[in-house]
Amino acid sequence: MKKIDYLLAGVGGQGTILASRILAGAGVELGYDVKTAEVHGMAQRGGSVESHVRWGEKVYSPLVEHGMADYLIGFEMVEAARWLTYLSPNSVILINRFRIPPPLVNLGKTRYPSEKEIENLLQSGGAKVQWVNASVMAGEAGNPAMAGVVLLGALSNLVGGNQEIWLQVIERLVPARFVEMNQKAFLAGREADRG
Repeated sequence: MKKIDYLLAGVGGQGTILASRILAGAGVELGYDVKTAEVHGMAQRGGSVESHVRWGEKVYSPLVEHGMADYLIGFEMVEAARWLTYLSPNSVILINRFRIPPPLVNLGKTRYPSEKEIENLLQSGGAKVQWVNASVMAGEAGNPAMAGVVLLGALSNLVGGNQEIWLQVIERLVPARFVEMNQKAFLAGREADRG
């Protein structure tokens, strides 16, 4: 059973924690030993949020080591770029094409990097970057805050597992009134790179 290390990076309010719990739940259903760790920071005030999720035959530590992330899931473009030291030449990065300008950008003290600059930085070590219009697709599914579930849909194509397993985990972890919307968002992400 292959070890798979995931790092999810976003901003408070983007659903990073829910996405990490769904990812962990899917790993358990797929037969993996799973460990997770979450760092909330100033999440409720729009600060950085990072979640580590590790799948394997036997996982001893919840933290992904530097240079060992198999997948980086970036909920916001600059947040994805902050985790460069966790990447290896074999890493795959799924990035939501979405910007939340940090305070220094809003104050005019610095500029927000372009998509190409972010991509070049992330690819500098050989990692593969895949852009996903997750916030737009989540909005079309009912709520832009479900962008993380869209990203999980795209990720599920790369890591496998019957989509029914993922949908059942979503049903178990999401409040009942939001299940259908979240499942729709997941399926939109699953179809994103097939069109």
